Amino acid sequence: MSRYFDALETRTADQRANDLAMALPQQIARAKVLSGYAARFAEVNPANVTDAKALSKLPILRKSDLVQAQSEKPPLGGFNAIPVTEFAHIFQSPGPIYEPGGMTRDWWRMGRFLHACGVTEMDVVQNCFGYHLTPAGMIFENGARAVGATVLPAGTGQTELQVSAAAAMGVTAYAGTPDYLKVILDKAAELGVSLGITKAAVGGGALFPSLRQEYADRGITCLQCYATADLGNIAYESDAMEGMIVDEGVIVEIVTPGTGNPVAPGEVGEVVVTTLNPDYPLIRFATGDMSAVLEGQSPCGRTNMRIKGWMGRADQTTKIKGMFVRPEQVAALVAKHEDVRRARVIASRADEKDIMTVQIETEAQDAGAYEDSIASVLKLRGKVELVAPGSLPNDGLVIEDQRSYDS
Repeated sequence: MSRYFDALETRTADQRANDLAMALPQQIARAKVLSGYAARFAEVNPANVTDAKALSKLPILRKSDLVQAQSEKPPLGGFNAIPVTEFAHIFQSPGPIYEPGGMTRDWWRMGRFLHACGVTEMDVVQNCFGYHLTPAGMIFENGARAVGATVLPAGTGQTELQVSAAAAMGVTAYAGTPDYLKVILDKAAELGVSLGITKAAVGGGALFPSLRQEYADRGITCLQCYATADLGNIAYESDAMEGMIVDEGVIVEIVTPGTGNPVAPGEVGEVVVTTLNPDYPLIRFATGDMSAVLEGQSPCGRTNMRIKGWMGRADQTTKIKGMFVRPEQVAALVAKHEDVRRARVIASRADEKDIMTVQIETEAQDAGAYEDSIASVLKLRGKVELVAPGSLPNDGLVIEDQRSYDS
């Protein structure tokens, strides 16, 4: 197995800059003729956008812009460069927002990450990302195909069946959220079943150091990537495990939240991504995630820019159990009940698992009366705590993340 996925990963700075000077104007020109970008790029000359500095002068595109555009011009708001019928899939994420997907080789660029995890054509990958409506399952399956691996499309749930399938099929690699692998391993131990998983490619949530160490103690090398439904893979870990290496098919900027202006090197800011995907060009797409550039080059030999990984949200949106919980969802939960004055979602951690607690200001006494609404609106189930009216802090927070990302 080659150490690198392709020659792009080891380009010199000059080679990468020269390649970008050719690819970026083509992508801007491709986007400019699309109705979604017509007003945004009316005064833009694509030939002048040849580097990150010139790119930073273009307007920011936010998820809320896509939601509005898709509602006005369904299904993709005029941001697709090929007809909708030429995509292999259309997915739906909370918002709602729709994302296209393709089946051509490494369409989401996930193969690069799986290769870095050591996954090859000799592996059977148990893919425990969701396959229904949301794109994560297909994103990782497409990446597994790019490296020649065989996929067991497991999805989530039915843990005993997951264990028996992993044993029967000789699964050697896991793909899914960081927490769920522990659920499978613990169930296997409980059932007395020996599994052959030695590699794990995770995403969709934070990989805490203690959990990574637990996997290492079980003989499993676990690496994480940073990807989104809209953009695909953005950055990924290598065996050096020093920050995340930016994928070769995107351009990453770190900007001051709310402004789009690049921050000083090393400062924390919002991650803004431009893709070079010709089918669905997203230009300066603001992720809402915070990170910072990590100086220097990875010891693994990959030469692209590194970021420090996920460092929180530019807004209060928080990922819990692999799902985003947004302030507007909390507001919708409050509006659903006349007896509720305010609500606060708290993300915490116990036994290497995410815990969601919903505090509700109300004079009611039956916490169970809110469980179905919480599951419906927040798309997750959690602990419900009823608190007296006026007792929640008046600090503007509706989502509080109490998890420590340093241990």
